[in-house]
Amino acid sequence: MADAETTDANPAGTSSTEPEPTKPESESANPTKSEPADARPAWWRRPKAAIGGTAIAALALGIGGGMIGATILPGAPGACNAIAVSETVLPSVVTVWATSSNGGSNGGGNSGGNGSGAIIDADGLVVTNDHVIAPALTDGAVSGALAVTLADGERLDAELVGRDPQTDLAVLRVEREGRLPVIRFGSSADVRTGQPVVALGAPLGQSNTVTAGIISALDRSVALPTGDGGLTMITGALQTDASINPGNSGGALVDCRGRLVGVNTAISTVPDGNGGASGGSIGIGFAVPADTVRAITDELVADGRVDHPSFGIEVSPLPPSAAEQFGVPPGLVVTSVVAGGSAHRAGLQPGDLITRIGEQTTPTPVHLAGFTVRAAPGDSVEVEFIREAESRTVTVTLQPNPIPTTTPTPTQAQTE
Repeated sequence: MADAETTDANPAGTSSTEPEPTKPESESANPTKSEPADARPAWWRRPKAAIGGTAIAALALGIGGGMIGATILPGAPGACNAIAVSETVLPSVVTVWATSSNGGSNGGGNSGGNGSGAIIDADGLVVTNDHVIAPALTDGAVSGALAVTLADGERLDAELVGRDPQTDLAVLRVEREGRLPVIRFGSSADVRTGQPVVALGAPLGQSNTVTAGIISALDRSVALPTGDGGLTMITGALQTDASINPGNSGGALVDCRGRLVGVNTAISTVPDGNGGASGGSIGIGFAVPADTVRAITDELVADGRVDHPSFGIEVSPLPPSAAEQFGVPPGLVVTSVVAGGSAHRAGLQPGDLITRIGEQTTPTPVHLAGFTVRAAPGDSVEVEFIREAESRTVTVTLQPNPIPTTTPTPTQAQTE
């Protein structure tokens, strides 16, 4: 999703762009009360929603197809030879079907839906978006059915190899006699603004659809709802004006040589008269960069999961109007802290008002989500917060996710 309105690829929630993460460390604050606890503003103690429930700008999640290719495919100046790219890559593009346990495949809610994917291994490994397969899952496990339709129309049952909601990627496996055509990876690090690209997928269930455009911008940060109903941030995303619509999610964005440079994931949409998303392409789409796709899929194939670090807190944003009323900066109110987690070890407590994470002042839930996606276990970040009208600073060190079951005694936080 991005600025403007956005809608989930299946369809689902809304989300926005905005970003910037940072990094944490540990220890616990030793508050020096400047006023009695009962004099604290009520909002310091009021229960709030978790990060996953925070409203974010709408973004239409796209759904797209995959491609293969090894030869140079020249086209007109400033454009790819879309015919040659299609002939080379479409055989590796698939349509992904996710059916819920109640049998739905294209209905509303989480009954089911379709997206796109690309074959990344000749023995049947397929990469797609996690939100594409979400309708077939219950509590993270497959409870419904997954299937893919190959470019030649053959439909195959699929099994889940692994998923990573934080990067919105998943890997499926299909079985068929013989080796399957495979998409060739390019490097997103080599992509340049303005270069031509081609998107392949199954928008609105229309398999083997090809559109063309350019890379409009690099290194976008795009906030999205996850298939689990939470919030994540796609960092380093490629922005393209190639037409991407619902059903393109999980599909391939390729260069003129047919090499994968990104996995189409989200689109921006314009709000309609009722405040909802218009649902179609307006020429602003986003793809997970290929270098991220390669790293995440390798880990999913090897281990079935990806270990991202966890901040270990739930927060709710303090609106600027409320901040002005209480005479404090806008920020994030800590609503709960995971025992033994990163924030707990650093000494953060429910009721603390976080006003800075690293260099990011006035942090939002989107910034916090993006931070955990970019960071690695062991990374650290300075966190500034207000407790009982006193500003304090601690260093938070990120722990692996899931949090260890042991609950250590928090160390004394260094405050300033």
